[in-house]
Amino acid sequence: MNQLIKPQPYCKNCRLAPPTLSDDKVQELEAIIKPGHLLHKGDFVFRQGDPFHSVYLVRSGSIKTFTTNEQGLEKITGFYFATEIFGFSGMGEGSYPVSAQALESTLCSEIPFHQLEELSAQIPGLSHQIMLMMSRKIREDQQMKLLLSRLNSDSRIAAFLLNISAHFRERGFSATRFRLSMSRNEIGDYLGLAVETVSRSFTRLQKHGLIRVDGRETEIVDFTELCALAGGEVEL
Repeated sequence: MNQLIKPQPYCKNCRLAPPTLSDDKVQELEAIIKPGHLLHKGDFVFRQGDPFHSVYLVRSGSIKTFTTNEQGLEKITGFYFATEIFGFSGMGEGSYPVSAQALESTLCSEIPFHQLEELSAQIPGLSHQIMLMMSRKIREDQQMKLLLSRLNSDSRIAAFLLNISAHFRERGFSATRFRLSMSRNEIGDYLGLAVETVSRSFTRLQKHGLIRVDGRETEIVDFTELCALAGGEVEL
C-alpha cells in the first residue's frame, strides 16, 4: 500500500458496525482499524496465495478481486465499493484465494483479523454482523452463478448496471448517474462475456432508450424496462 492517510471516524456507517452499536463501542471498533492507505489504480492490496491476516475496508474508490490460474489467466470474482469489507475469503485456508487490486484511486484501511475476533467476543452483535456480511457474499455468488446460467448478454449487462446502481443508492449517491470504474473488458470477464459482446450490449441498451453512455459515465434512463430485461435480478 502507498500513501498513509490520517484516520477519520468512519465505521458508524460501514457494513461492519451493527446498526444498534453505541458510540463508545463504535470507538472501540474504530481503534482496531488502521489508518487508510491511498492506492493508485493497479496497486495490489494482497495477492493470491498471500498469508491471511487481515480484512480490508474500502473508504472510497473501488477494488476488484480475481483469481489467476496456472496458465496466468485471470478471472474477476467481485467488485467492492465504499463502506464494503473484503478479504474474508482467506479465513478458511489461511491464505487469500484471490488477489485484490485497486480499480482507481482508492482509500483502503486494514483491519487485523485477530483483533476483530477478540473484539467480537466483547461487542454483542458484532459476530452476527460479520456472519451477515459473509452470508450476503455467499448469496451474491449464488445469484451470479444463476445469472450466468440463465440470462443473455443484454440481460446480464442490465442486471450488472442495476447492481452498481443499488451500491451507489445505498451510499447516498445518485442511483441513475454514475461512473463505472471498471473497463468493458473487466465487466465482460466478470459476466462471462467477450468485450465485443459487452460493447454491443451497451450500444443496444442505449439505442432502445434504457441507458445513456458517455465513455464510462452511465445514466439509467428507464429503470422499469432495465429491471424487466434483467429478469428482476437487481442484486448480483
